Amino acid sequence: MTTITRFAPSPTGHLHVGGARTAMFCWAFARATGGGFLLRIEDTDAARSSDESARGIMEDMAWLGIAWDEGPELDVGQASRLPTATPSLREPGGRPEARLTNAIGGDPRRVGPFFQARRLDLYNKYIERLVRAGRAYPAFETSDELDAKRKAATARKETYRFERPADVREGEFNEARWERACAGETHVVRFLALREGITVQDQILGDVKTAPGELDDFVVRKADGLPTYHFAVVVDDETMGVTHVLRAQEHLTNTPRHVALQKALGFRTPAYAHLPLIFNVDGTKMSKRDKAKSARKAMKDRLAAPGAPNLADAARAMGVDEPALAAFLNADNDALDTAEAIARHLRVALPEIEVADFREAGYAPEPLCNYLALLGWNPGMKLPDGKDLEKFDLAFLAQHFSLDRVGRTPSKFDRKKLLSFNADFLAALPADEFAARWSEWLRAYEPGAWTTLSARGIAGSPRFALLARAVQPRAKTFRDALSASAFALRADDAPDFDAAAVEKHLRTNNGEGARLLGSFRSLLGTLPSWDAGAIQFALDAFAKSNNLPNPGPIAQPLRVAVAGVAVTPGIAETLGVLGRDATLARIDRLLGG
Repeated sequence: MTTITRFAPSPTGHLHVGGARTAMFCWAFARATGGGFLLRIEDTDAARSSDESARGIMEDMAWLGIAWDEGPELDVGQASRLPTATPSLREPGGRPEARLTNAIGGDPRRVGPFFQARRLDLYNKYIERLVRAGRAYPAFETSDELDAKRKAATARKETYRFERPADVREGEFNEARWERACAGETHVVRFLALREGITVQDQILGDVKTAPGELDDFVVRKADGLPTYHFAVVVDDETMGVTHVLRAQEHLTNTPRHVALQKALGFRTPAYAHLPLIFNVDGTKMSKRDKAKSARKAMKDRLAAPGAPNLADAARAMGVDEPALAAFLNADNDALDTAEAIARHLRVALPEIEVADFREAGYAPEPLCNYLALLGWNPGMKLPDGKDLEKFDLAFLAQHFSLDRVGRTPSKFDRKKLLSFNADFLAALPADEFAARWSEWLRAYEPGAWTTLSARGIAGSPRFALLARAVQPRAKTFRDALSASAFALRADDAPDFDAAAVEKHLRTNNGEGARLLGSFRSLLGTLPSWDAGAIQFALDAFAKSNNLPNPGPIAQPLRVAVAGVAVTPGIAETLGVLGRDATLARIDRLLGG
């Protein structure tokens, strides 16, 4: 049979990097085995699901280069914040004839819809099949009744298990209960679990056994008429022809229920492979709560500092209700909007957790995919110097991926190593590609900076290419490149200059730096052309004519004048980016002050 894998996220937020790794492994396994990869959106949690989240997940997958063969369509041309370098969702040289040929019934390539909320008729058909076969039944207990039973079990220091009604018997259709359900009486539908052992044959963990009687009569359709995750995923995997289910180990406890449902419905059981979890370096699980913990600590440290504002003033400054801030700081909740408000107010970076975080932070998709692939999978290859092979692209992963090289133990997400991967990748980019990618990132995530660069005639001109070349060696991320470009965003009449830098580079030695700067300013005003080469030639000539050991004694005063600080990219490139008028105006501003 043709291999069919799937990635099935819930659209309740951004794509977690753990989910991205799962999607990538599913994609790579399908490619390595000549199969197909589908995307399914599990949106039956109506209260938390949104089309916006679904679209964001698809955009993140497209940005990473993880192309699905079947699933919801995404118009890349209209997708927001997608760089021009994003790979096509349909890869060149693909094998459309091999896609989803295991689908049950009908056109094998048309196994949608791919949003679960649009598949309710299909789920209800299989629910009724189970009920009529005596393997499921409507249950009418209220929430209050169930809560009372749970509390009673807790008081007895027992684990609560749902008690099957006396009139429900294995293999018998309970017509009276079904009629009550069809008449509209509030109910859920529960699976009738057999007292038999379940063995999950996991491709990574080996056989995982569940003892007889451990499964309870779990809910397969909720009171709102929507299927539970357990039921919908089983029906979808069967009807979409999924042969291999690769997912995180946190789902392992769900799998016996899924196998039991497959048996009851007469479905085949896909091959399961549960992937190791991703932890932080300190061994804690990497989750969205990390953002709340980071923001909470930063705010508590600020409030405890000398001269700090009180809670009410801090809340007012952030535009947050004081009770909401107090509850957040007391860890009563992990509200992301409060965490982000704190981060903006204190100007601190929250830890990146979702793919969208890494995109905004200025990472490129290739090193992120490369690093994620190493979290749980080992290519098992050596370089000529004997070191383990670590740097590779998605094409390599698709060619060499196999489950036998996936580990069992949790992986640790080392942001320093990822940053190193990203820095190496950006440094190796051709200058024109770096400039193109950086410009796309600026327009998406720092539109204000892009607008300023445009207003100054830098964006979209050869001066932007010069700026990109100047900052590329300093850029571990695209955001680093922006930080190194602060001089280009500075107003020509900005009054703030670093006092220590002014003292050191202009006023010491009886104002030698200021004298040199004034002399060189006159020279700059007469240059016949304004480009980095001409400026560097002038710097070298000026240093020689003034008996300077090198251009440093004039370069540093220049930096302070045009940037307000003594650190910029190469001074010739810096002046070339700014242009003649801006450079002279800034020098005059400093000397005139």
